[in-house]
Formats: sequence, structure tokens, C-alpha cells
Amino acid sequence: MSGTIHAILSASSSHRWLHCTPSVSLEQCFEAETSVFAEEGTAAHELSEHKLRKFLKIKSRKPKSEFHCDEMEEYTDVYVNFAIELITKVRQNCKDLIVLIEQRLDFSNYVPEGFGTGDLVIVADKTLYIVDLKYGKGVEVSAEENPQMMLYALGALNLFEALYDIETVNMTIVQPRLESISTYEIEVNELITWAEIELKPKAELAINGEGEFAPGEHCRFCRARATCRARSESFLDLARFEFKMPDLLTDSEIEDVLSLADQLSKWAADIYTYATEKAINEGKEWTGYKLVEGRSNRKYSDETAVVEAVTNAGYKDIYKKTLLGITDMEKLLGKKNFETILGNLIEKPKGKITLVSESDKRKPIKLDNTAKTDFKEEV
Repeated sequence: MSGTIHAILSASSSHRWLHCTPSVSLEQCFEAETSVFAEEGTAAHELSEHKLRKFLKIKSRKPKSEFHCDEMEEYTDVYVNFAIELITKVRQNCKDLIVLIEQRLDFSNYVPEGFGTGDLVIVADKTLYIVDLKYGKGVEVSAEENPQMMLYALGALNLFEALYDIETVNMTIVQPRLESISTYEIEVNELITWAEIELKPKAELAINGEGEFAPGEHCRFCRARATCRARSESFLDLARFEFKMPDLLTDSEIEDVLSLADQLSKWAADIYTYATEKAINEGKEWTGYKLVEGRSNRKYSDETAVVEAVTNAGYKDIYKKTLLGITDMEKLLGKKNFETILGNLIEKPKGKITLVSESDKRKPIKLDNTAKTDFKEEV
């Protein structure tokens, strides 16, 4: 087997490949995605690890990151304080507990070459504790029957079930930016039954690219989401409503539309992003569409110079709570004086490159390599 299989059937993507086993194979046609949000999450995990190591009196050097700020300090403290309270509580009843931070957890006995990294693992006499930090603020994640957490639990059991008589697994997801702490407990025998009956067979299907496509909310982070035919066809169910006005639909039909509408809007956005990226980076021309420069707002190039220029021109009421915005400043000075006094201090950045219908009145643009790079960073 390929040495990258362990990354393909990862714990973090298990929610998707357990629901849609052939998505694993389909994803390999696309480059791995990264984002500023993922980088921010990594920075938060590194900072949290440092704080926990200090508490446990383990040598650690504070990591440096451009994402570190007061907000991150505050939110990682929420996770760390929860972890410290849990360690302290468990220690009262088990003096020889084991505490592991950023521990590699191998569950390859159920998932081909599968492993993950547990943020915090606490092993006590009867209970195994798994705690995971989610730094994102987009979607609240529940610990209840969460496959990522259950995979981590299986990996931890592989390490310690021979040393401890573990009966229960306690799993907690801490999402400080959403003020969410979700905990779920499962008996070990129930966890093992799930692993044997559901996890193991589906992992085999997934690694072999077999099984049935099953579009759903788990498509959110799939690299093939924009061009997946199964996902596209799932939205054709809306065609049966013939785009009737709401007052012509039955209640049950409206409920059917509502169940698809949110996913449909996300799918349309994915298609739009995919098409725009192809047009910008590969010169793809889509029939009936063109690239134009998006709209943007004017801004002051130097606020200090603006204050000085307007004050020297005899104007005083240039502040509300802050310096007047450009539109209000233009009203105060009048268009002619505005141009005379501040014309060289106003700039209008280039708008974001946008794919639009050919009927749009804006002129099409030609691209250079800088524009392509900018688009990649934004996406």
C-alpha cells in the first residue's frame, strides 16, 4: 500500500469517508487544500500544548506565530483551564494516571495505516479521557458519536488497555470561540462493536475506492465537492418543483426545498469558486462568462496627511468618533474642494477579480501572474 494511505483515511476526515466511502479515491484527483484558518488553528494548538506542558512541569519553549494575539491567549486559556481542571479531578481518584499531550494514536488495526494525534489523553483506572481543541468558529462540533474522537479512543485503547482495566471512554470537544464544550461517554465494549461492525468494513471500502456516493453536509470539506457528479445530481431533485412560487407549493414540498436549499447554495458557491479559479489560473474560458475587476471602495492613503490637509484648508468638523469617512468628508468639503484638497490622498484599490455573465457592463480584464497569485491567497 502507498505510504500516504494513513493520511487519506485520517481521523479528521472520518465523518466524510464513513458516510461516502468512494470520496476518498475521488479526492486524490485534487491537490490538498490549505487556508489561513487551518494555519491559525495550528498556532492555537501549539500555544495550548505549550501552556499544558508548563502546567505539567515539562520543558517547553513558547511557540512564535503571526497569529498569536490577546484573543488567542484568551481562547486557548479556556481549553487549557478545562484540561487542568479535568486532570486535577481525575488525579484525586487515581494517583498513577497518565497524561499525554499531542500523542500519536494508532488505530491501524481497524483502518488501514490509520493514525491521528490526540490533543490530550488521560488514562486512569476505569476511564479513558480524550479531549480535543477545535479552534474554528464556523460550525459547532458535537462529541456525541463523533467518529474522529472514537478513532482517537481506539488508538488510545491500543496503547493502554493491557495496562489499565478501562471500561468507559469519556470524550470532550472544546470550542472556545463558540463557547461550546461537548462531552460524550461510551462503554468500551460498545466502542469495539462499532469499530468491528461499522468502521472496519467501511474503511476497507474507502481505501479501495468502493461503495456508493452519498452526498450530504459532510461534503463541506471534500476536495472534490465542486465537480462531484453525485453531489450535482442530488440537487436535481429540486427540478421537480418546476421553480413554482412558494404559494403554489404544498407544505411538504416547501419542507423538501428547505432541506436542500442550504446545501444547494453551498454547492453553487463551490462551483463558482472552482470556475473562477480555473479562469484565473489556467486561462479557462467559460461560454457566456468573462473575468472583470470587482468593485472596491475608496480609502485614505494617509489619514495623518488628510487631517493636516483639511485642517490647513480651514475645515474643523472632520471627526465624529473617528475621522469622517470619505463620503461624509466629500459632503463636508464639496466635490470640487474635496478633489483639490484630498485628491492625491485618496486611493481606490483594485477590486477582487470576479467571474460574471457577459451581459455585465464592466469591461473584461487581462491577467498577469500577480493577479493569479492574489486569487490563490484569497481562496
